[in-house]
Amino acid sequence: MSQTTRAGIDPEASRIPLAVDPSVQAATDHMRSSQPRSPDLHLWRNGDQAQLLVVNGSRLFDLNPELEQQVLQALDQGTESDLLKRLGIDGAPMINDQAPDNLPVHAFSLAIAQKCNLGCSYCYAQQGDFGGTAKSMSLETALQAVDTLIDQTPAGGRFNLAFMGGEPLVNRDVLIAATQHAHQRAQAQGLTPLFSITTNGTLLTEADADFFEDHGFAVTLSLDGVGHMHDALRPFKGGQGSFDRIMRRVQPLLDRQQRMQVSARVTVTPRNLALREMLDWFLEAGFHSVGFSPMLNSPTGQDEMDQAALAEMLAQMIDCGNEFERRSKLGQRYAFSNLLNALRELEKGTHRPYPCGAGAGYMGVSATGDLFACHRFVDDDAGAMGTLLQGVDAAKQSDWLAQRHVHQQQPCNQCWARYLCGGGCHHEVLGSGRHACDYVRGWLEYCMGAYLRMMPAL
Repeated sequence: MSQTTRAGIDPEASRIPLAVDPSVQAATDHMRSSQPRSPDLHLWRNGDQAQLLVVNGSRLFDLNPELEQQVLQALDQGTESDLLKRLGIDGAPMINDQAPDNLPVHAFSLAIAQKCNLGCSYCYAQQGDFGGTAKSMSLETALQAVDTLIDQTPAGGRFNLAFMGGEPLVNRDVLIAATQHAHQRAQAQGLTPLFSITTNGTLLTEADADFFEDHGFAVTLSLDGVGHMHDALRPFKGGQGSFDRIMRRVQPLLDRQQRMQVSARVTVTPRNLALREMLDWFLEAGFHSVGFSPMLNSPTGQDEMDQAALAEMLAQMIDCGNEFERRSKLGQRYAFSNLLNALRELEKGTHRPYPCGAGAGYMGVSATGDLFACHRFVDDDAGAMGTLLQGVDAAKQSDWLAQRHVHQQQPCNQCWARYLCGGGCHHEVLGSGRHACDYVRGWLEYCMGAYLRMMPAL
């Protein structure tokens, strides 16, 4: 397949590493075949089957050999729009350049404790305090945040309240009081509250298990491996390992989860790339689901993923995905959340100009009551959005959303994956650029192939 340099995309700019291991070679093949040739469509081969993504509307098709040749010719000649029109699958753009405005906030994450008892080398919160003085959110500020959120929720609507840190359980009393207040107000006004917490798990108690179950919390535990692998990346600040303690303390939650769901989130670094091993271990331990996220922007630069590590991670992700497909055919549950979420989004026809709701319907609240684009931007002027007391700064929000729109991002606006990835995590991109695009496109290509293979069963 020939490559044509189009609209500022240079195929020679890729830093995809050479691979020897067969699984890594397969992953590298995905990274190579997913290089952008057109902003309008993407053609790839899934074994003997040619498959096509039409970017406008995120539409997927299996192609016969004749149509494959027509697409190849159109790519070589730069006549994709004519081809789409001839096939009757063209249409007006579903996403324009306009940034959203007047958006009500429907989700807050509260940094109720800007402090932590672990010493993770890569932590975006710089070991919990976001580069400042360790602090806890007052009950007054937490209740004000809850009231602000609920007051913007329309009648009969739902709102999301997340507790983050640092380690949020350092400030357990405020977490409990804020949750109870939100629950009581929601009941009185006919609203649906959705609660979540991201925790390192070291401070969990049986009482927490009961409380989270009673309120239907989505509980996410940060676990970066099994045993020593986790301990090397997430030790206590004194250097001791934390894995055994976490697993003891999370067991009551795993035993009780019905309304509550307990998931594991793994931050992937070059030191913990055995993803399939972790996935199987955590699912066997009783976690509701397991997901992986590459470390792309560390405050110290330590443990960030390079191109070779990203190729290895993609190989591992595809291995997990292949096992998901195998078990799904047998009617077995295999809660690999990265693929599950991707399949759901493809089924819905997700088509978005942003990677998430940051700075729009979702904001982070610092311990002192300042508003930021999301939990990662707490105390970072790059994502400042106002205060609880004075409200959202409409000018800052409007400017943020205008600048972060995927049509304003280079080289995103010429990439076939732009409406599926939304341009990548704002915090990571602003911190370290876009060195994971080959990985992201390779993973998306695999997910689209898996969707088309599994579509009859979906």
